[in-house]
Amino acid sequence: MALPESQISFTVAEYLAQERQSEERHEYLDGVIYAMAGESPEHGTICTNLVGEIRNQLKGSRCQAWSKDFKVRSGPTPQPGRSAKGLYSYPDLVVFCGEPRYHDDHRDVLINPTVVIEVLSPATEAFDRGEKFLRYQTWNPTLTDYLLVSQARPVIEHFSRQQAGGWSYHVCQELSAGLTIQSIGCTLSLAEVYDRIVFQTESSESPAE
Repeated sequence: MALPESQISFTVAEYLAQERQSEERHEYLDGVIYAMAGESPEHGTICTNLVGEIRNQLKGSRCQAWSKDFKVRSGPTPQPGRSAKGLYSYPDLVVFCGEPRYHDDHRDVLINPTVVIEVLSPATEAFDRGEKFLRYQTWNPTLTDYLLVSQARPVIEHFSRQQAGGWSYHVCQELSAGLTIQSIGCTLSLAEVYDRIVFQTESSESPAE
């Protein structure tokens, strides 16, 4: 997660009012507003590939995918007054099934995600793995699947909610592999997700002496 824009504490209502007027995206965590870091070309390519793969497979289903510019609320319903609890984030890709449920009449904050996919970046990886995932687990009971996609190497980590309430973990790390998201009936081919991505390889040659 990027550094906070200021040390001033904002209410949820203040954050949303500012965000709806801003040309840049910001995330919100318990009163603090964070400017979102810029993305690399690889990050943008992987996000585009993911959207293409999932959109094509969701045609005719009751599920729909949105990307990047749509917020998800992971926290309690704000009460009138100085309510500042909660996470408002912009997933790289979010899928919902059935009718979307919104935070308010502005219809720009989703509260019933089914699948969330994040493409990892150095500045956001720790937050995506830690506090963000914890908030999703705690406050988004509709969430069934959480995927972390590396942009440095062909690796997708898949967390899936189990009926007993825990989460299973599966990792795919070969371009020839595929990963199935059963809750939405989609299979991600790593070769397609990483199409046009050139990975840096470590030289096997020893340095000259």
